[in-house]
Amino acid sequence: MDSVATNTGTASGGTQEGFKGAVLVDTDKVRAHMDEVVRSTVEETLNAMLDAEADRVAGAGKYERSADRQDTRAGSYQRKLQTKAGEVTLKVPRLRKLPLETAIIERYKRRESSVEEALIEMYLAGVSMRRVEDITEALWGTRVSASAVSGMAQKVYGQIEAWRNRRLEGEHAYVYLDGIWLKRSWGGEVKNVAVLIAIGVDQEGYREILGVTEGTKEDAESWRVFLRHLKDRGLSGVKLFITDKCLGLVEALAEFYPEAAWQRCVVHWYRNVMTAVPQGRVREVIAMLKAIHAQEDRPSAEQKAAMVVEKLESMRLAKAAAIVREGVAETLSYMAFPREHQRCIKTNNPLERLNREVRRRTRVVGAFPDGQSALMLVAARLRHIAGTRWGLRRYLDMTRLTEMTMAAEQSMAAA
Repeated sequence: MDSVATNTGTASGGTQEGFKGAVLVDTDKVRAHMDEVVRSTVEETLNAMLDAEADRVAGAGKYERSADRQDTRAGSYQRKLQTKAGEVTLKVPRLRKLPLETAIIERYKRRESSVEEALIEMYLAGVSMRRVEDITEALWGTRVSASAVSGMAQKVYGQIEAWRNRRLEGEHAYVYLDGIWLKRSWGGEVKNVAVLIAIGVDQEGYREILGVTEGTKEDAESWRVFLRHLKDRGLSGVKLFITDKCLGLVEALAEFYPEAAWQRCVVHWYRNVMTAVPQGRVREVIAMLKAIHAQEDRPSAEQKAAMVVEKLESMRLAKAAAIVREGVAETLSYMAFPREHQRCIKTNNPLERLNREVRRRTRVVGAFPDGQSALMLVAARLRHIAGTRWGLRRYLDMTRLTEMTMAAEQSMAAA
């Protein structure tokens, strides 16, 4: 055999006698041989099934004389089919009168359904189109074109749209909102399009992607449409919204969820203050701001903030002092919630990390042909993430919030 040989040489670090008679196996040749055996077996099996199907429809076997015969053979034609075992050649029988509607392969189908599903999953899970083509060539010996993958992806867009508009069950105490900017082609020009995203933490402490929709831009009207979309689908029980101070967002929150508190993302606020601080003073001022949010309760944090304002004014950073004075209260809402939750609800970091993952996927696309295609790819990526450990691992222990809420209600009843 070509795949085995007797080793008569001396191995490195060993002796010739120790390896005499040893058999070396060429694993590449063995693997190639096994792949060919599997492929040919699949091909023979499918062709045998096609023959049997033709015999059943005709009412008799090839060359068989029978009173039950309904039709006769009229030759065959060849079809290529991509399977997990590789490309196989099918000899599809023809009948003279009756159509052969076989259940083995669909008419004009060129790929096994499991192969199509694998291609779609790779594409929507974040594998670039070029990489998908390379993988199909490595696995099945032929390249699947970008248009073919795109066409297959269209089949699952209906499922994605149904998931995007599903009914939201239960309550979500904490909700994070943010937008991500993508590029799309518009009249021959490349313009920006905003995709708005919401995630929440449910009663059991699991994270859930609540909604994703296209916004013309991150303005008041876009946020109103998005919040109405969430409310109509059943978003309720919100205790705290965590967001950046986007244009019109705070007003829209008050309109749709007046009883919910609002937490301005601490990290975004730090960045806002830093726009008024010279580069050489950034580290010093950041340390001062972090000291505010390191306090044990809100009164202590407000007292520390007043001291920071005085310090900034003494450093002749009047503009930074004004930003701190006017905005620090918006960053302290999280202190009214359980201490065990505060690290996770004082910033928009959970959603920022998702946005980075979405950007990694969309970066390989460049400019989208329209806003709908951008929305579908972002929604597909988020749907994929929701089914991973991200959505299956408990994020927060919500019993502490339940206990705190019950204690507050009992205190109000007693008062």
